[in-house]
Amino acid sequence: MTNDNTNESTEPAGVPAPEGPANLIDTDYVIGQDNIAATKFGVDVDLHGKVFTFSALVILAFVIITLALQDQVGPLFEGLRAWLTSNISWFFLAGANVFVLVSVGLIFTPLGKVRLGGQHAKPDFSYAGWFAMLFAAGMGIGLMYFGVSEPLAHFNSSIGGTSVENGMRTDWAPLGAAGGNESGAISLAMAATIFHWGLHPWAIYAVVALSLALFSFNKGLPLTMRSVFYPILGERVWGWPGHIIDILAVFATLFGLATSLGLGAQQATAGLAYLFGIPGDELTMVLLIVAITVVALGSVMLGVDKGVQRLSQLNMIVAALLLLFVVIFGPTLFIATGFFQFLFSYVADLPALSNPFGREDANFSQGWTAFYWAWWISWSPFVGMFIARVSRGRTVREFLIAVLIIPTLISVLWMTALGGTAIDQVVNLGLENVAGASGDLQLFEMLGNLPLGMITSIIAIFLVIVFFVTSSDSGSLVIDAITAGGKVNAPKPQRMFWAIIEGAIAIALLLGGGLSALQAMAVSAGFPFTIVLLVACFAIVKGLMSEPREA
Repeated sequence: MTNDNTNESTEPAGVPAPEGPANLIDTDYVIGQDNIAATKFGVDVDLHGKVFTFSALVILAFVIITLALQDQVGPLFEGLRAWLTSNISWFFLAGANVFVLVSVGLIFTPLGKVRLGGQHAKPDFSYAGWFAMLFAAGMGIGLMYFGVSEPLAHFNSSIGGTSVENGMRTDWAPLGAAGGNESGAISLAMAATIFHWGLHPWAIYAVVALSLALFSFNKGLPLTMRSVFYPILGERVWGWPGHIIDILAVFATLFGLATSLGLGAQQATAGLAYLFGIPGDELTMVLLIVAITVVALGSVMLGVDKGVQRLSQLNMIVAALLLLFVVIFGPTLFIATGFFQFLFSYVADLPALSNPFGREDANFSQGWTAFYWAWWISWSPFVGMFIARVSRGRTVREFLIAVLIIPTLISVLWMTALGGTAIDQVVNLGLENVAGASGDLQLFEMLGNLPLGMITSIIAIFLVIVFFVTSSDSGSLVIDAITAGGKVNAPKPQRMFWAIIEGAIAIALLLGGGLSALQAMAVSAGFPFTIVLLVACFAIVKGLMSEPREA
């Protein structure tokens, strides 16, 4: 879902002081004061003893148990995912609605005039550079995996209509479906897809990013989730209440990342099998994760400037070229008109799609939407910290407009181009190979029906792999900052440790239950962190009200 282009080499251990009037929080806490700084066996460490130790031990135990008891944990993960999505889906949907309302509401209030970093702060990046990095944040393995498979899945279920057994709907169509109506099914499928990649997920990221930016750049607190809760907890935020918040952020980020890495490994393996006949089994996926984790470690050693940033820039260029290729050689007119048509369908269906109660389309709202919101929430500390670090100097209003609108429009264009092309191939060209393929193969089948199919499929695999590397590397940076007590330049071996752990979790979950296991842990980690973010909404408003605003 994302890349991080953060520059570690030029940043101090803390955060820059506000420029101009700002309401600093008066605290005696010093960033890193609870850290353990030492050199053991030639390896430097500088970490928050309690947060790092508890997080690391729990995660290591989880990996060991999952790998040791694969046959037993598989059904457990499946049952856990089913129970969580069926019983608390309303909570995820309602929570995401709150995040949208808070984000949009702040745009239209005087609080939107608050400037992140102080009243006289200047943006660190031009609009073009800032928008490019928001674009980078919006791109990732998720868009590669679901860009074709999700629109097709919703189209197939929608055109098939509804089915009922024992008074319960058994189909997976969104809302009331569109049985037999091709144009209606296409519009509904794309509206449902855009719903999952539009305002709601970006509002989740906006809440985290705004809270981190406000309490770090304006209030002078460490760049960790615990800082957001200072208006509520006061000095207790530096004790165990704060430790728990940061530990939840670590768990959410790790399992959210592991879900994306697992999906990426599945798709890359499927692509290699499709193109070169390499066995698409678990061994190949494990070897692929190991190999890519090694590459990610090399990127860590090079540093963000020479490693992940250059890879991210290359990835954005290649992704843009692939998108342009599909637009030109796919159904260009259908994509151009569909972009606006599908946006209109999304707006029209948004109230019904976001309704958390009394849903008849339980399979869709629970199996798709609830999982998605939990997954996006799991990613939110990761992406939110990146967005915060590149948005200093922006007003809250321009920050929220950009973070909500720019990535949403890019996601709509991506889904319309790739998903629309696949649907056009099925509906208008009768190419059933796309519809009949598994979800991780549909992208390659769609590209195979266009000119230069082999080349573009190889490019797609390259994109998945490099997204894998940049996500692992930059995710490690964020987790390391949290477990280092807010320091953003902690020793590299710590980030290497977390990069290895991310790969190990992805392997453990794939072997311990496949996609169901990945989804189960994303939902499990997302549930408690949703509560954290709901409380953070209150803290944001309270924090903004105390800030000086431009006239």
